[in-house]
Amino acid sequence: MASFQSYIQLFPIVLLLGCGGGNTSSNVESPGEQTSAKTRTLAAGADLIQNKAPLRQLDMYLDGFHFYNGDQRAQMEAHHFCSTINEDVTQCVIYDGNGENAKIMGVEYIISEKLFATLPVAEKQLWHSHVYEVKSGELIAPGIPDVAEHELMEKLVSTYGKTFHTWHTDQEFTLPIGHPMVMMGFTKDGQIDPKMLSDRDRRFGVSTEAKKKDRATIQSPAIQPGANAWQQGNVVQLELTKSATADHSHRAASQ
Repeated sequence: MASFQSYIQLFPIVLLLGCGGGNTSSNVESPGEQTSAKTRTLAAGADLIQNKAPLRQLDMYLDGFHFYNGDQRAQMEAHHFCSTINEDVTQCVIYDGNGENAKIMGVEYIISEKLFATLPVAEKQLWHSHVYEVKSGELIAPGIPDVAEHELMEKLVSTYGKTFHTWHTDQEFTLPIGHPMVMMGFTKDGQIDPKMLSDRDRRFGVSTEAKKKDRATIQSPAIQPGANAWQQGNVVQLELTKSATADHSHRAASQ
């Protein structure tokens, strides 16, 4: 068996190739005319000519699950394509699938326990812990060797995520309508829809239960105060409102 060090040297390549297996289609098809030959040609030309340095940094693929803050019944699978900014900060683009028709659902920012501890109390309410997601086997890095995934999960287990979904394809919205929603992660057994979890395992050819047993050796750090605020009844969610400034400007214009 190859050593973990050899995987580390190829980690960006291995993680990117890990996107293979378990093709997951988007939940929706958006309205609109079929892509024309001209548009395809322009896109192909741009692909060859333009610099896409930020996109090339999306070299880590994670598959997990979210639910709407304040409504644990509204659950969905989330495909994260991430780039590491430094040892303490990771940023992810979230899709509703991993196929060519996948839709961008939102973003997740992942920070270390050290940085989470520096956040204001009100800010911490927007963040969720990753301890249970890792230890339960729910969070996976599809396609990479087990030894590399285990090492990655050892790093992620103590991190915290702040997630917003901007396109609610789980509700079969064919366009990104409505407002962004704050998302949370599961924290104990019995919360996630077992069918959703088993469907994911079947598509990727993995066993959440087997991963849970394998990760028993990963230490469970104490969850920092302020995270997973929904568990204490502190549910923070966004809403659309008309600003006082806009309302004042409208009244002044009508006078």
